[in-house]
Amino acid sequence: MMMNGQKMAAPEVAVQLPESKMVAENTRGPFVGASGGGAAAAMRPFGRKTEVMNVLLRVLCMVTSVAALSFMVTAQQSSTVSIYGFMLPIQSKWSFSHSFEYVVGVSAVVAAHSLLQLLISFPRLLRKSPVIQSRTHAWLLFAGDQVFAYATISAGAAASGVTNLNRTGIRHTALPNFCKPLRSFCDHVAVSIFFTFLSCFLLAASAVQEVIWLSRSKY
Repeated sequence: MMMNGQKMAAPEVAVQLPESKMVAENTRGPFVGASGGGAAAAMRPFGRKTEVMNVLLRVLCMVTSVAALSFMVTAQQSSTVSIYGFMLPIQSKWSFSHSFEYVVGVSAVVAAHSLLQLLISFPRLLRKSPVIQSRTHAWLLFAGDQVFAYATISAGAAASGVTNLNRTGIRHTALPNFCKPLRSFCDHVAVSIFFTFLSCFLLAASAVQEVIWLSRSKY
């Protein structure tokens, strides 16, 4: 363009600068968002449904442990039994057996452990925060669940041996089947043992979930 003998340049740069700025911002934006999403995914390898299942396992484990504890501590009965034709009074109570006391102690500890983990994880679930916060947290949960799972299965096995002896008696001796006159006592013990093994299964399921979390997590 010529004006009064002077050549003036067109303001093309002023038009191009905003456009180049917008391209730079649009180019940078998706990369920033993707990196942030990747970090969030690494910190939360489980979906919300899996975290709800984790909390539900804690609730069920606490319920089964309390049930095992309740049925065992209420197992007591008095009756009479015939030995060599003599009617003798007998009394049965869970505290007379070390194996039954072991079941009570383990069930109480597992119930306390499940309640503690539930009090920690349930508020996080309501806030939609990760239930397991870090690898250290996951390792601690895994170690605790493993220890208590082994304890419950050993307690259930020990109590099962005593209960089986009460039901079958001792061969070649005059000791009878004590569960016939003490049916209520043996039924309470059997239900308690069932819930003890069920608690072991739930603890093992929680441990498997924690192993999966550790295999997927990077932090």
